Amino acid sequence: MTVISPEDAVARLPDWAVVDGRPAIRRTFRFGDFITAFGFMTRVAILAEKADHHPEWSNVYNQVEITLTTHDAGGVTEKDTALAAAIDSLMVS
Repeated sequence: MTVISPEDAVARLPDWAVVDGRPAIRRTFRFGDFITAFGFMTRVAILAEKADHHPEWSNVYNQVEITLTTHDAGGVTEKDTALAAAIDSLMVS
């Protein structure tokens, strides 16, 4: 598994940002209410399980923050960029 720089990853994923102080990328999603945010998290969970690649995330009311890194590779990999792109696709469906 090849590690890529977080900067290279976000160059391909403009809605994502580099996490300060660690090799990871992050995006914050905001929704109209808690139930919509929770439904989004459920859809992401299904994607993550199918990819066997699970995010770090948190939810506060209508906001979901997702951080992606491949822990066993020590940084951002194609698994992260693929999952980020799949998560992004949920926002247009």
